[in-house]
Amino acid sequence: MSHTSTSTHPTAAERPEIAELRARPTAQVVVIGGGINGIATFRDLALQGVDVVLVERDDFVSGASSASSHMIHGGIRYLENGEFRLVQESVTERNALIRLAPHYVKPLQTTVPIFSTFSGILSAPLRFLTHRSGKPTERGALLIKTGLTIYDSFSRDGGSVPRHRFLGRKRTLAELPKLNPGVKYTATYYDASMHDPERLALDVLHDGLATGSHARAANHLEAVGLGAGGVRVRDRLSGAEFELAADVVVNTSGPWTDLTNEALGQETRFMGGTKGSHIVLDHPELLEATGGREIFFEHEDGRIVLIYPLKGRVMVGTTDLEHDMREPAVCTEAEIDYFFELVAHVFPDIAVDRSQIVYRFSGVRPLPRHDDTQPGFVSRDYRIERAEAPGRRGTTVLSLVGGKWTTFRALAEHLANEVLELLGAERSRSTAGLAIGGGAGYPTTPDARRVWLVSHGDEIGAARAEELLERYGTRAEALIDELEPAEDLVLANHPGYSRQEIAWLVRHERVARLDDLVLRRTSIAFTGTATLPLLEELAAIAGEVLGWNAERQSAEVQATRALLAERHGVQLPALEVSGAQ
Repeated sequence: MSHTSTSTHPTAAERPEIAELRARPTAQVVVIGGGINGIATFRDLALQGVDVVLVERDDFVSGASSASSHMIHGGIRYLENGEFRLVQESVTERNALIRLAPHYVKPLQTTVPIFSTFSGILSAPLRFLTHRSGKPTERGALLIKTGLTIYDSFSRDGGSVPRHRFLGRKRTLAELPKLNPGVKYTATYYDASMHDPERLALDVLHDGLATGSHARAANHLEAVGLGAGGVRVRDRLSGAEFELAADVVVNTSGPWTDLTNEALGQETRFMGGTKGSHIVLDHPELLEATGGREIFFEHEDGRIVLIYPLKGRVMVGTTDLEHDMREPAVCTEAEIDYFFELVAHVFPDIAVDRSQIVYRFSGVRPLPRHDDTQPGFVSRDYRIERAEAPGRRGTTVLSLVGGKWTTFRALAEHLANEVLELLGAERSRSTAGLAIGGGAGYPTTPDARRVWLVSHGDEIGAARAEELLERYGTRAEALIDELEPAEDLVLANHPGYSRQEIAWLVRHERVARLDDLVLRRTSIAFTGTATLPLLEELAAIAGEVLGWNAERQSAEVQATRALLAERHGVQLPALEVSGAQ
């Protein structure tokens, strides 16, 4: 659940999902917060036949879940914190997601440049025992080798990813010639890439909605209080308010958990989230220098650094800074300077400047309150807090504290089990081994892929079918069925999408605002391909589907333009030349 500004449109027609909730304002469970953990919990409960409602004050996956490092990983650093249970669960879930969501989660080759042999071996035990860092120090080869050997031992179940390998300086520079020549070794291991986190979360959401009318969800619907009739919610587009009665309220609003509890009349101090920022660069030389792999290491100040090729761009992150959740999270100029220093440390001969930044983003990790523990050593594990709803006997509030992308399925299972216990119900179906969205039936071998493309590309062509398969997995079948090949015209201002495709997304994916489409249903914002003429074109298509008049379309364009500038450093001049960048 994020806290961005949203203007109301009191004259707008009521959205079908809102009308549905107002017509039947009761459920067994109300889940507040539509990030990945809330969505996964919604799906799990829906699969058990529970009457469940999910509400999100902004768009689905618009808060912490949209600001991730795009990785599904086992968490090698957690070993140093002694969190072996979390590493075991994370590696198991990582391996499972490669199988269950192969359209969005793929093995990621990750290389750690190492500049010393023994650095860190004295400070590591101190960190393990106390979770305090002392003087930060960059990890040496011996410590990294030990960690990766232990890490590999957690990946024995099925060999979803290869084991790590170590190289000396000569072979390292032969593979990565632009790397800092002062490197002594590199360690290369595998985690997993999640190249479209928002789309993966939407697949999880659609799986829940597909279970039946007992599973309902609405975005841009804010939980603002707790009244006599249940959770009071406000439609942030129309301003309308009503109450939703439920036996159990599940607070999965991530770093905003305490603020949500405050709105419900209960003061808590569970959370202590830290801000993490990233920048996205359009930089062909740096992209080539990565060799198609993520470069990942811990800087001498103790912070994690990643240089990550993604969608033809290079993402650089991340930071770990204290943050006040009442303020928006933005990537600062100081953080950008820090990122540039890191790139210069790893690739000293590659020049990087601000003109190459096409997008920047920042989010807050939903970490537990940590007092004097250093941010980098705060547990990434999760727990569930239980309390009676203030003034409503018989209604229980469960608050999720912590959690991360990689473990969303297992976390949702644990949370759903607590809900089922409160309802006096039993689990009827497991999500373990259950394919997610467009991962169901996804062709993972060359032969299977050829068969799929031949059977679905007869009218639109194999190239277009492959593009849609890559973008949506096998959910592309539903889109292809609705396409009229003769009318499947590319956008005038972006050759990567067609008008019919955009209309399909608006119609079927709960798009309510233009920024929902630009930032989360497509990769337009992330790749830096947004222009003012493109926003106007998208607003016109969305407006045709949603019934927006010219005034509403203009307002959406201006709101999205302002959001891109204020939160993501993307300036779209009024005199932008038409045409995709």
